[in-house]
Amino acid sequence: MKILHHTPEFKPSEVAVAEEVIDSHLNDQIDSGYYILIAEADSTAIGYICYGPTPLTEGTWDLYWEAVAPEKQGQGIGSILMESAESEIVKAEGRLAIIETSSTPQYERARQFHFSHGYQVVASIPDFYAPGDDKIVLQKRLKPHQT
Repeated sequence: MKILHHTPEFKPSEVAVAEEVIDSHLNDQIDSGYYILIAEADSTAIGYICYGPTPLTEGTWDLYWEAVAPEKQGQGIGSILMESAESEIVKAEGRLAIIETSSTPQYERARQFHFSHGYQVVASIPDFYAPGDDKIVLQKRLKPHQT
């Protein structure tokens, strides 16, 4: 939670939702529908990613939250978390990864990060979050691991 509270892109209402998702996972890791991977350094959480299968789909997964402590950003931690989550999704026979994000300027770095990992814009819903704040839907087709 400390990471989320210190991530300037996240509004307090968004942090509250992220906390609910984390609590749901911690209370029922099997049936919550959420999976969480944590990056640690010196026994301290420095980043995390939360993802889960999209209900009513075959092989589609949502990447819900990803955050890295501000002082640890730019060191590849987010990339490792993203790649680890994608690998786990593929192991679970996932084929599509979906990210929903905001169109506002404060999310530009996050969008560029996702683009650098092969995500593409597949939809935009104008004024979804608020007037002038569109929902941007990103997608990546995941490839099964070669054996």
